[in-house]
Amino acid sequence: MCGGFTCSKNALTALNILYIVVAFILIGVAVYGRASALVTNLPIIGGILACGVILILISILGLIGAVKHHQVLLFFYMLILFLLFLIQFSIACACLAVNAKQQEQLAEQGWRRVGDDLKAKVQITFTCCGFNNTVNSILDDQYPVSCKDVNKICCPYTSDNDCMCLSCMEKLESTIDYAFKLCGSIGLFFSFTEFIGVWLTVRYRNQKDPRANPSAFL
Repeated sequence: MCGGFTCSKNALTALNILYIVVAFILIGVAVYGRASALVTNLPIIGGILACGVILILISILGLIGAVKHHQVLLFFYMLILFLLFLIQFSIACACLAVNAKQQEQLAEQGWRRVGDDLKAKVQITFTCCGFNNTVNSILDDQYPVSCKDVNKICCPYTSDNDCMCLSCMEKLESTIDYAFKLCGSIGLFFSFTEFIGVWLTVRYRNQKDPRANPSAFL
């Protein structure tokens, strides 16, 4: 029956190895989300990235605790993993709950903070001009010089100054929404595996190592 000390130890060790893989997946998804938007610097996606980094560190702690059956390490591992579960679950729900209007507001804040060099890079990469009509009409400096070059790509056969590319928000809207949904879905799914890890750690911590000195068990 898979309920003894050895089985729990092997299961917890395997789960922590899985966490390392999960952490790299979370980091990869978060990096993709940030790279897709480039200038938005979305804080919620940054939270998913932080959870992935923390999960790697916790997994190493869990592996050491599982191999050595170290009561103190397992206690702190269990406590930190539970806190990470709460944080990651909350961030994932926030990613899934953000609507289109809130996404645009977050993207606009990021656009206002970056310099013209990065704005120019975004406009050339996505063939777009400015952030949106509202921002562009308020702030003239939202138009880097490269916007003129981008318009030539969108309007190669006309010299009409009124011919312009779509705004960057229109071009990036679906990409930003996809990044939020992807980060939220993956973060939510893997947060439940962390809850399983907490339960398994509690179970393993309360079991006695049959090969150890009984007096050494805390």
